[in-house]
Amino acid sequence: MPPHAIVVGSGFGGMASALRLRAKGYRVTLVDRCEKLGGRAQVYERNGFLHDAGPTVITAPFLFEELFALFGEQFSDHVKLVPMKPWYRFYFSDGDTFDYGGTLEETLDEIERIEPRDREGYLALLAHSKRIYDVGFTELSAQPFHRLSTMLRQVPRLIGLRNYETVWGMVSRHLCNSKLRRAFSIQPLLVGGNPFDTTSIYGLIHFLERAYGVHFAMGGTGAITSALSDLMERHDIEIRLGTTVEHIKIESGTATGVELANGTTLDADLVVSNADAAHLYRRMIPPAKQAISTRLKLAAAHYSMGLFVIYFGTTRTYPDVAHHTIWMGDRYRELLKDIFHRKVLSEDFSLYLHRPTATDESFAPAGCDSFYVLCPVPNMQGNIDWDVEGPRLRDRIVAALDETILPGLTSTITEDFFKTPADFQHDYRSEHGAGFSVAPTFRQSAWFRFHNQAEGIKNLYLTGAGTHPGAGLPGVLCSAKVVDELIPPVE
Repeated sequence: MPPHAIVVGSGFGGMASALRLRAKGYRVTLVDRCEKLGGRAQVYERNGFLHDAGPTVITAPFLFEELFALFGEQFSDHVKLVPMKPWYRFYFSDGDTFDYGGTLEETLDEIERIEPRDREGYLALLAHSKRIYDVGFTELSAQPFHRLSTMLRQVPRLIGLRNYETVWGMVSRHLCNSKLRRAFSIQPLLVGGNPFDTTSIYGLIHFLERAYGVHFAMGGTGAITSALSDLMERHDIEIRLGTTVEHIKIESGTATGVELANGTTLDADLVVSNADAAHLYRRMIPPAKQAISTRLKLAAAHYSMGLFVIYFGTTRTYPDVAHHTIWMGDRYRELLKDIFHRKVLSEDFSLYLHRPTATDESFAPAGCDSFYVLCPVPNMQGNIDWDVEGPRLRDRIVAALDETILPGLTSTITEDFFKTPADFQHDYRSEHGAGFSVAPTFRQSAWFRFHNQAEGIKNLYLTGAGTHPGAGLPGVLCSAKVVDELIPPVE
């Protein structure tokens, strides 16, 4: 009988790891405490309104294509991707807008409309982003970093790419307009980082978007989850939902299975954890069985911001609102300092507004729109009482949108509900309710991040946002490629 692999957690990193292990010849059991697959990529339905709870932007579709190709199938036969145009619309507090995406020339025309001097600056920024992408993504995103020697070999190249700069520093070096600086530095927020702290290596996202475009899956990200579920079932991966893994069984320094919340155990030849990396080491493995290096990383860890997300429908449509809107408040640096450093909930905010009905009318009843609005907030280290502050923040956000891009929202909003960092902590066992696990700072990247091959524990591997290369759909799918590289095929 082939060796047995257990994958804990069915986020995209967990599902991708399960498929890659099955393709290698392992018997695979995928276990998740949620009632549906997808991890944080759940789908909510409220009286005809659909909401993708997790990622909504597809920027590297080839990573999904690879998973289907492992079994001689084509991703496009199961999921229809639609290119977005614009990729994002930025709405600024003075009412000005900036449409980002489409062809390069269209982007340059939009930049020139706002600041002619930044046309050439953007081209230089894009060229620098490509250089980072060629190393940081093409070469290193699926490269195991569990050995320090691997990191040391890359240091000269990383310094040459100015990895010591922050994303904000990199963007400001190329662009002079304050609005464009904000627009082109928000990418770290998509993976849980502060642009003023995050290493400029994450500036590769600019070229990643330009190289592959920004897409939406018809039916939402849930359609991708469903397609992956069907693929796993067709290839005999056992899926156990509504099942919580409390502990990883460690015997003589080797992972030998998992212990469930009901006290039963499942034996395995190897375990892949798609649980939050900090939760794995803080709650699921006794400190005495961890390497000192892991305990040091855990003690010094800095976490991403939290997320406050309102899901709602409207009893009318807003045809002038783009599929993806970045609604920028007055403050930028100081607001991010409140969120990431002071960990206080400010009266003001910036928002990401998702309107899937701009592309897919099935997300709402006829004559209606479906939305979610995501607001970066402090994680649970901020000691915010979300039972009190959640409803207040909901009302402030709805009022702000009513006064700007969604006029009449207060009277047309329907079927609304929200999720707070407390929900992320409870539902997904995310340490401190962080939206993206540990933050993507330089000292928490590559070798400095939690390793894909557990330190000091044999046959335990990590995938997902908290391990290399990091958060976001491309990041977690690449983490499964790293695990694939580390685990030998069945002989």
